[in-house]
Amino acid sequence: MSKEQNKYYSLNKILKTNSTYNIIFGERSNGKTYSVLKHSIEEYFKTGGQFAIVRRWKEDITGRRASDIFSALNVNNEIEKISNGEFKAITYFAGKFYLCNFDEHGKTIYNIDTDCIGYVFALSDMEHNKSISYPKITTILFDEFITKFTYLQDEFVLFMNTISTIVRQRTNVTIFMLGNTVNKYCPYFQEMGLNHILEMKQGSIDIYTYGNSELKVAVEYCSSTQSNKKNNFYFAFNNPKLEMITSGAWELDIYPHLPIKYKPKDIVFTYFIIFNDNIYQCEIISVEGELFTYIHEKTTPIQDENLDLIYTLDYNYKFNYNRSIYRPTTEIGNKNLWFFKTDKVFYQNNVVGDSINNYLKICRNL
Repeated sequence: MSKEQNKYYSLNKILKTNSTYNIIFGERSNGKTYSVLKHSIEEYFKTGGQFAIVRRWKEDITGRRASDIFSALNVNNEIEKISNGEFKAITYFAGKFYLCNFDEHGKTIYNIDTDCIGYVFALSDMEHNKSISYPKITTILFDEFITKFTYLQDEFVLFMNTISTIVRQRTNVTIFMLGNTVNKYCPYFQEMGLNHILEMKQGSIDIYTYGNSELKVAVEYCSSTQSNKKNNFYFAFNNPKLEMITSGAWELDIYPHLPIKYKPKDIVFTYFIIFNDNIYQCEIISVEGELFTYIHEKTTPIQDENLDLIYTLDYNYKFNYNRSIYRPTTEIGNKNLWFFKTDKVFYQNNVVGDSINNYLKICRNL
């Protein structure tokens, strides 16, 4: 295959798996969304099946943002090509997408009853859609399902409710979930049992099946288009965060590492954070009259789960368990929080720092 053919992402490989869920992640601006949108239009003209575009926040699918979703395909005349000249573009109005043409003044022309091709849904606003039926939707696109910011409370359940609202009793709906490699922590990975995401190599596709169920999930880590991007020189700074833009590598922030060596006798207090199936040991250390917290991975079980202070998002009735470090219930909890408030927390490496940072984001919303 030529470099030109490899320039943008193609759905060809993942569609061959014939999976219900198609999870695609990789570098930004490599054509993932474009490919699925184009596929959705093609499916409409082949089968009459409409599409649904799902986003996390209502603000992402209203007004100008919603209107711009198909702008690239409109500019490239994709709609005119796929419809064999019947329609010129796709326009947005009041939560729906319509196939349209233009009059001599450039005003859109469409039939509100017959030209609807798709709908938009926001996970944050799903209560308003539960009673509505969408029997013609056969393609669902959830774009930017990975975020470096905050996920909604019980977001996976909200997403499943959205799927249920659209699918009802049907079995002919295909779901695409697209994301950029901006955050290694994503609740969807754990909730869907995708246990090998972080071990995947670029260009590979993993298939997950679930017992005797007919459910099949395909996960693709997109090949890098780095060598084909002429504008990569814009991002050539020595900053590891930019590797996600240019090559699809997982983005990691830079976190403060251990500032000074210490001995076991310097550890004043130890507590633990359990997050995303990992245990982190947090040590309050006193060296040369200064106090700080050092957090590192713990590779052995916690010795005393009935007495040690443990933070975990899971609910637990025991007194020594807490969910949010930002909601202390004891004096020692207040002291632990002080180190985070005053930026006196250091990490074994950036991976540990990134994991704890994601835990803290969730804590702020509990």
